Amino acid sequence: MEFHVAASSNRLFFLYHELRAAPSNYSYVIQRDAFEQHADLFLRARSLGDSTLYPEITFDDGHISNYDIALPALAARDLIATFFLTVGWMGTRSGYMDWNQVRALHSAGQRIGAHGWSHTLLTHCDDDALHTELVTARLTLEDKLGAPITIMSLPGGRSDPRVLAACRAAGYQYVFTSVPHAEPPDLPFLLGRLNLHNNTATETLAQLLDSRSGALARLERQDKWKSALKKTLGDRIYSKLWAAMNHKEPETDPAEAPLR
Repeated sequence: MEFHVAASSNRLFFLYHELRAAPSNYSYVIQRDAFEQHADLFLRARSLGDSTLYPEITFDDGHISNYDIALPALAARDLIATFFLTVGWMGTRSGYMDWNQVRALHSAGQRIGAHGWSHTLLTHCDDDALHTELVTARLTLEDKLGAPITIMSLPGGRSDPRVLAACRAAGYQYVFTSVPHAEPPDLPFLLGRLNLHNNTATETLAQLLDSRSGALARLERQDKWKSALKKTLGDRIYSKLWAAMNHKEPETDPAEAPLR
């Protein structure tokens, strides 16, 4: 996997999930118009000076809107994003892409990575389940696309030393979290991302990309507090709190909950 960017540029990876034409109260749904405004901002930011972080776009899960809405918007701007797919959902789950659509994304030059097999939190998996989530998911993607898959994102952002060791053993060169921070040009194995919500204004993104503003540092401090809360509450209680705070829709399967 290569990201074509000036050697001096630090990068900020943004994380999207689902896009829709109409607004939604569910915080993980971004309206199409807002996404297009974000994309225009990212194009401008990539041409600015050293004080501006270089924005990178990623998607998790493989929702059908990644193909229907995101791909045309990206193609119109000659932008490349990275799509992390919950592999077991492709072609089997309503509202998510089928394999023809995944192949169309890949043929259009978009990057493809794994997001596990079933969106199970990897820290909850025994060795056999980890093999399915990491190895079976990667091999299936490689078989369907005829290309190597060397990147993945962690379902729910959850990991521990055992999970990260399993990711390395499964052949992944880069693993993406949902911890917001900028990355150096020489990318490390474990990479942070900034998770976007439906109330994230374009002006806020501009501030986050400006390394002089302090906006990203403030967000990092907030995320540390949230991570401490997760550990204190545990996954079960935190998932219920997450659902209430993010206006999770009734049809959303609990396994889908990003828990970020």
